[in-house]
Amino acid sequence: MTMIYKILPASLWAAAQDEGRFRGSAVDFSDGFIHFSTADQVRETAAKHFAGERDLVLLQVDAESLGAPLKWEVSRGGALFPHLYADLKLEHVIRADPLPLGPDGRHLFPPLV
Repeated sequence: MTMIYKILPASLWAAAQDEGRFRGSAVDFSDGFIHFSTADQVRETAAKHFAGERDLVLLQVDAESLGAPLKWEVSRGGALFPHLYADLKLEHVIRADPLPLGPDGRHLFPPLV
């Protein structure tokens, strides 16, 4: 099982739970897909795109369960990033963990698979 990760504001996660699916953030809408990161990429994603932000949630998703709408595409530094060209159904979310800031201002991650 390959896990991928999505960082999002807690308010968007709460709305997704109410709706039964996550449609994406403003950046996702703009780009036409939901951005994910691998375990090796997610800390850099947090530092680059969410530096200093509080009230974030880290979603852990089984990549294989997403099927054909998940595409691995070249992005930052030539690395392959997972992009979902569909809404994320909550049944695919394995875990949702808070992503608090540590004393050094960096996000504190739970164990990643």
